[in-house]
Amino acid sequence: MAAKTGGDDLQTPLSESDSSFSDNDEPFKNEKSGNVWTALAHIITAVIGSGVLSLAWSISQLGWIAAPITMIAFASVTLTSAMFLKECYKSPNPACGSARNGSYLDAVRTILGKKNAWVCGIIVRINFIKLGIVYTITSSISMRAIQRSNCYHNEGHEAACTYRVTYYMLIFGIIQALVSQIPNFRNTEWLSVIAAIMSFTYATIGSALGLAKVIENGEIKGSIGGVPTSTPAKKVWAVSQALGDIAFAFPFSVIFLEIQDTLRSNPPEKVTMKKASIMAVCITTFFNLCCGGLGYAAFGNSTPGNLLTGFGFYEPYWLVDFANACVVLHLVGGYQVFSQPLFAITERWIVKKFPNCQTLHKDYNPKSIPGLRLNLLRLCFRTAYVAFTTGFAILFPYFNQVVGVAGAINFWPIVVYFPVEMYLVQKNIGPQTKKSIILRIFCFVTLVVILFAFVGSIKGLITARFS
Repeated sequence: MAAKTGGDDLQTPLSESDSSFSDNDEPFKNEKSGNVWTALAHIITAVIGSGVLSLAWSISQLGWIAAPITMIAFASVTLTSAMFLKECYKSPNPACGSARNGSYLDAVRTILGKKNAWVCGIIVRINFIKLGIVYTITSSISMRAIQRSNCYHNEGHEAACTYRVTYYMLIFGIIQALVSQIPNFRNTEWLSVIAAIMSFTYATIGSALGLAKVIENGEIKGSIGGVPTSTPAKKVWAVSQALGDIAFAFPFSVIFLEIQDTLRSNPPEKVTMKKASIMAVCITTFFNLCCGGLGYAAFGNSTPGNLLTGFGFYEPYWLVDFANACVVLHLVGGYQVFSQPLFAITERWIVKKFPNCQTLHKDYNPKSIPGLRLNLLRLCFRTAYVAFTTGFAILFPYFNQVVGVAGAINFWPIVVYFPVEMYLVQKNIGPQTKKSIILRIFCFVTLVVILFAFVGSIKGLITARFS
């Protein structure tokens, strides 16, 4: 499963077919070799990533009791979604008896119809764009943290060491504009491997540094109620934003069926995915609780929005630099993994709209750089896309607020609504049955929570922008 895992969310749930759906009407042709351990690896590397960097701040807003309960609740919703989705892998098909839904969008189209698939496709594309923005912000903050860490090490902890993050966003944008010109970048398997290693590395370092800081302090900081605020309203908004950040860190629903599509059919794929999902959710929840909890225990009310930036004042500075460098390397590749499917689909649509425009079809091979292929459409569209995500990041360079919005904006439809609706259709569960009513209540409750998180995160983003 090349380039579908590796960090938060290094996934490619869109196929490169013209309508962004792969043909799922063919019989099973290819023998799959995946097992419970490969599925577990895919899920873990997809979930653990840049999202863990904001969890310490989220715990600091919720406190020692509410935060673990909330994280376990989100983990439970994610696992529930997985249990529904495992039933959606195969659907009845008049032509061949059974059809394989090899991606999330395939399943929505087959089970719920083209209209639902069209809406779902828009939501997934929004997911790609939001991740490009989040990755730009996160990478620039990590690059600045490296320079600050070196500055404090060389000039002392009392030095100013202030640097504007815009400069680093522009650097990241230039890198992405250049790398985006490489066709089929997402098909390189080494990208996912490197990204997965990087995500595990910096998350582990963050947890270890938090533990070391707790030992150095000689106490566990933090409180039951979390960071105090001047008014109850501010506390409510902080909690809602923390919910959005947590929502960003857990889901893997959008790649669930792609992982299931890699598994051998004996035992049945859904049996293997059930085992892998339960193990993965338990492992990632434990990992997230450790990383976030140790960060809050280390910093208490001063917990930074991005855990790794909080260690800029402390030794060992080289380890902090290494961890932040891992973040940058991870997200440089991650940006491309999420952007390339969007590039391919959009460019294919434009080419079909203008079939007689040879300029859009022709590749140019500069003699000075053998192997390089340039295309006018690719050059203009991809550069404009990178400029958009970079410009939005420069306009709203607020890590926690943007992560909160990103986590809440499509959590409910992707993780809750579509899986529940597909499950009800697959199992032929009537609208007046007990199970259907319980699932509708489940959808409504999660919708209220996510709307609360979304509104709070939007409010926080606007407040940060104009404060």
